[in-house]
Amino acid sequence: MAMRGWPLIKLLPQKTNFQFVKYARYAAVLSVVLCVASIVACFYPGLNMGIDFRGGASMEVSKPVGQSIDLERVRSAANRLDLGDVQVQGIARRDTNVDDGSTAILRFQVPEGRDQTAVVNQVESAITGAVGEVTYSGVSVVGSKVSGELFQSGLMALGVAILLMFAYIWFRFEPQFGFGAVAGLLHDVVLTFGLIVLFKLEFSLTMVAAILTVIGYSMNDTVVVFDRLRENLRKYKTMPLREVIDLSLNETLSRTIITGITAVMVLAALAVYGGEALFGFSIALMFGIIVGTYSSIYVGAPIILLWGVKRGTRDKDDLKPVKLGMASRP
Repeated sequence: MAMRGWPLIKLLPQKTNFQFVKYARYAAVLSVVLCVASIVACFYPGLNMGIDFRGGASMEVSKPVGQSIDLERVRSAANRLDLGDVQVQGIARRDTNVDDGSTAILRFQVPEGRDQTAVVNQVESAITGAVGEVTYSGVSVVGSKVSGELFQSGLMALGVAILLMFAYIWFRFEPQFGFGAVAGLLHDVVLTFGLIVLFKLEFSLTMVAAILTVIGYSMNDTVVVFDRLRENLRKYKTMPLREVIDLSLNETLSRTIITGITAVMVLAALAVYGGEALFGFSIALMFGIIVGTYSSIYVGAPIILLWGVKRGTRDKDDLKPVKLGMASRP
């Protein structure tokens, strides 16, 4: 039914026989070079920290009920003051708890060396001149110390997510599968950070959420490949390991491509129509899905090839526990 519902799927071959392992060494060199470059870039020139991690000010801007605020005018007025990162988002009114377009929250950075009170007054004057008389409330300033703690918490969340994924794979598969999966996750996270630095995307809590989503997607794709690999290891007990890996990757390739393309299409639409606030999130997530698919093929699986797996002898019933023997290497 799916084949008839979407004719483009017919372009994908039902059965492939690519020799992925043959090019694993070249892919490994490419991955190492890109990862090293990404790590260096994170320190120099460094991440473009957003308000969440650099500190800044926030305020609510509201008009009477029934009148709407032009968010683009508010954003443009604040951007003309050279305040760095500026975020404008419509929110619900405090008194009615209804988002009728009359209230927005504005976040902006306070440049170093400038008086915070003076900057806030300049912002208020610029916005009043752009959209007319408005009411300002909830003005707050986040210091660099609080932002630094928030940055550490964000990195800790990424580290804990990777450790939990490693524990899950270790519990479900053999240890080498766990190391292969974690290597793939680290690969995806590091390259995503490199993309953020390369395109000078704002690194904020939204970007942390994007990286956590990349970790989840990459792990999901890796589990599918590893699950098929484990089944084939039990089914083809005398087949060389590199051939089993190629077979498993080819059998899951169509599923991986369809899932990845579908996700990228949705994120592309979100990047185009989601506005400035979601652009960086969408770009990072699209890139993470692409490298997550790549790492499942050329990072996780080759590590298993290098490490080797314990292979059993032929059993009449493949559902019986496999008697572990010596590790076979190609």
